[in-house]
Amino acid sequence: MDQSTTSLGGPVRSPLQPKWWHTATVYQVYPRSFCDSNGDGIGDLPGVTAKLDYLKKLGIDIIWLSPIYKSPMDDNGYDISDYRDIAPEFGTLADFDQLVAEAKDRGIGIMLDLVVNHTSDEHPWFLQSRQDLDNPFRDFYIWRKPAPDGGPPNRLKSSFGGPAWTLDPATGEYYLHMFSRRQPDLNWENERVRAEIYDMMNWWLERGIAGFRMDVIDYIGKQVDQELVKDGPHLHDYLQEMNARTFGNSDILTVGEAWSATPGAALLYSGRERRELSMIFQFEHVTQQWDAVYGKRRPSRSTS
Repeated sequence: MDQSTTSLGGPVRSPLQPKWWHTATVYQVYPRSFCDSNGDGIGDLPGVTAKLDYLKKLGIDIIWLSPIYKSPMDDNGYDISDYRDIAPEFGTLADFDQLVAEAKDRGIGIMLDLVVNHTSDEHPWFLQSRQDLDNPFRDFYIWRKPAPDGGPPNRLKSSFGGPAWTLDPATGEYYLHMFSRRQPDLNWENERVRAEIYDMMNWWLERGIAGFRMDVIDYIGKQVDQELVKDGPHLHDYLQEMNARTFGNSDILTVGEAWSATPGAALLYSGRERRELSMIFQFEHVTQQWDAVYGKRRPSRSTS
């Protein structure tokens, strides 16, 4: 049945105006292992560019690049030390711009994997933040005094195991890291942090990208003193602010990774009137299979 017409008369306007990405096929590329253009044993951006004709033949519309930013690679690039530069093993900004341009010539968009919950401990913001208690960047991250016994401020655990707090001997306080200790969490309650993130996102949008895949985006509204990590009370306020100040007027695809989302809560992120994200990754089907102790990192069971 043609859903654009009814039995009562002429054509009617669909309540859902189709976007280009509604029918797009997204292909994830992990650059390190995809194609090595210079023989150093590491895949790189020129290698991806060299394979664009092959990718076009597959029928894809978007390349989702795993993180390519400058990084010490403690967590495969999800620990970013410079949001506006490319990891040298992957190439240069000029290589990235060439990839975007040549992909666009073939009708393919480039989507970046963006991590804004945390940075690397080598990011200049964090290096400044840990200098002293009065540093202007101190509040870019989440610092707390030790518990009365000198231990971590509370019971929050890292997704990578162990406490989510690491003591910084120089200042005598703990910083929060919901993942590796080398991935300190940004303080999204700080308006300056949000402004820096939005400015950076606009910088990439101006380079012609087709979208962002946003890593663990449901963590940015955390309330650490209440031990609330996901789905904090200001999470959707931040996403609506992000939409208004960055991609809201751009015809791009935004995908949020939200481990805590349920099918119902997914509409809070992606409802047409919400002005947040295009869609989310929802993992309820995965969490139902989690090991009671190890979660998604359940050890494999040998069959021998």
